[in-house]
Amino acid sequence: MEWLNKFIDSYPVFLKGMLLTFELTAVAIFIGIFIGLFFAFLKISKIKILEWIADLYIFLIRGTPLIVQIFVFYYGLTSLNISQFSAVVLGLAFHNGAYIAEIFRGAIQSIDRGQMEAGRSLGMNLKLTYRRIILPQALRRAMAPLGNQFIIALKDSSLAAFIGMYELFNVATTYGSNSFDYMTYLLIVAVYYLILVFIFSILSRYIENRMAISD
Repeated sequence: MEWLNKFIDSYPVFLKGMLLTFELTAVAIFIGIFIGLFFAFLKISKIKILEWIADLYIFLIRGTPLIVQIFVFYYGLTSLNISQFSAVVLGLAFHNGAYIAEIFRGAIQSIDRGQMEAGRSLGMNLKLTYRRIILPQALRRAMAPLGNQFIIALKDSSLAAFIGMYELFNVATTYGSNSFDYMTYLLIVAVYYLILVFIFSILSRYIENRMAISD
């Protein structure tokens, strides 16, 4: 009962933290999709220097911890007076962009080559063929892993606490330090993360089913 009372009493503050967590994740993934799509096209461009640039980006991002990347944006770009929100969003966006690039690359390359040839035979240029034929099919195939990536980013956003952002995890640790009852508030924040993950799992599954490729 005491646990439930603390859950109810802290609800307004945790709700604000949950909304900030969602905002961080949504903006970062939105930007990350464009970053990922850009580097996916570099990877499949058949131009060696562009492939190397994409490979280097993916290697650097995958090879370094996300917390280091967030710190680089926040503390390493002090001359730009970058805000906490912007630092976390950029860190999450560039981090997830590397994984999204591989998702899009795999999805695009999974489309039968005959689709491209069909588009070109109809008089479409390369750009138009990608926009009207290749990308819509690739997006359908990428929806499941993109949904998983969104959930990963949602949980990774907890690292924003390390630069002082008052998102879900920071709310929990602040309440825990004030009450000397870390375990209760860590369990409470786990519930909030589970709620968010459950909501977005259902939403992702719904979108995936709506866009499913018919056999």
